Amino acid sequence: MRVVRWFGVGHSGVENARSAGNEAADRALVADDPKLLVVFAADRYDPTELLAGIRERAAGVPLIGCTTAGEFSRAGPGDNSVVIMALGGDGLSIATAAGTEATLRQSSEVVARAAEAVADRPHRVLFLLTDGLAGDQQEVVRGAYGIVGAAMPLVGGCAGDDLHMHQTKQFFGDTVLTNAVVGAAIGSDGPIGIGVHHGWRRVGEPMVVTASGTNTVLALDDEPALDVYLRGLNAPPEAAKDSEAFTHFALTHPLGLQRRSGEEVRFVSGANFETRSLTFVANVPQGGLTWFMEGDADSVLSATDAACADALAQLGGEPPRGIVAFDCIARRGVLGEGIDDEVARIGARTGDAAIAGFYTYGEIARTVGTRGFHNQTLVVLALA
Repeated sequence: MRVVRWFGVGHSGVENARSAGNEAADRALVADDPKLLVVFAADRYDPTELLAGIRERAAGVPLIGCTTAGEFSRAGPGDNSVVIMALGGDGLSIATAAGTEATLRQSSEVVARAAEAVADRPHRVLFLLTDGLAGDQQEVVRGAYGIVGAAMPLVGGCAGDDLHMHQTKQFFGDTVLTNAVVGAAIGSDGPIGIGVHHGWRRVGEPMVVTASGTNTVLALDDEPALDVYLRGLNAPPEAAKDSEAFTHFALTHPLGLQRRSGEEVRFVSGANFETRSLTFVANVPQGGLTWFMEGDADSVLSATDAACADALAQLGGEPPRGIVAFDCIARRGVLGEGIDDEVARIGARTGDAAIAGFYTYGEIARTVGTRGFHNQTLVVLALA
C-alpha cells in the first residue's frame, strides 16, 4: 500500500535516557516507511543510552541529530528533554552523511556529497547540523556550497550544550561525535520553504573592527574590544570579571556586521579577560563595520511571524506537513518566560503541521548568494 509523505514529532522529558529515546521515538513514528529521524536532545542525557533507546524502536532508520541549548515541539519549549522528528512515506528521497575531517569546511564537503545519492525530485534541501564550538561556522556554508552550488538551498543549526560552552555533540546513526558536521540531503515531491529573520535593532554609532583573528575581535576603533563592548552597553560590573555573568549578558547584546548582501548578526559567545578580546562562533573580519544591537519581545516575535510567513509563501499554496525551526538561544534570552508565546505563534501560523526545533548556537540558511551563516536569528524550514 502506498504511504504518502508524512512527518511526525515525538517529545519526552523522562529522566532515564534510554526510556526518553523509547518514548520520543514511539510518538514520532506515526506511520510506516520511516526514512529519516532527526534528534534534538538536552546535553544532560547520556547520548549513547539515548540513541540505544531510539534504536530499540527504529532499528536501521537513518538518523542525524545533536545536543542543544533547549528543545521545542508543538507542545511547547523545554530544557531537559528530547524531541525527535520522523520523515517518511512515498515522495521522499533521503541520504545522510557525517564529516569528521580536519576542518569544518572539509567535513561539510563530505556531508554535501550525500546530495549525489538523492533521487532526482523537484524540490531539494541540504539539512546540516554542526558543532557550534568547533570554529568558524561560515566554513560549513562555504564547504557545502562548494559541492552543491546555488541550485540546492542549505538549512540547519549549530549544536549547543545548555550554555556550558564546553563541548557539543552530534549524532549519526548509532554514533556520538564531536567537532563534526552531520546532515541529510532531502529530495521531495512537495515544495520546501525557508524563512529567516532576527528581530534586532541597531544601537549607537558604527565602529570599525581594527584588529581580529579567527573567531576573535581584539580591537574596536583601536581600543580593546572587551572594554568598548562593556562600556558602550553599560554592562553590569560582574560581566567584566565573571565568564558566566558575561555570557548571560552577551546573550541579549549581539553585534551587527555590515555585508554586501545586507546586515548580519554575530553572537558574542565569550570574553578573554586577559587579552580584553571578544569571542564569536564565526569570523568577524578586520576592517569591517560593526555596531551594537538590541531587541525586545515585540521585535523578536515580529521576526517569528515574518520567518514563518516567508517559509510558507514558498510552498505554492500547499499546507505544510512538517516544520523544523532553528532558534538562537539569544532570542530565547530576550523572550524569557515569553518563549511559550513564540512556539505558540509558530503553531498558529503553520496549521496542523508537525513542529520540531531547538535553541542553537548559530543558524544556517542559504537560499541565494554564497553566504548563509546567521547568529541570533530564527530559521524556519517548511516541508509540504
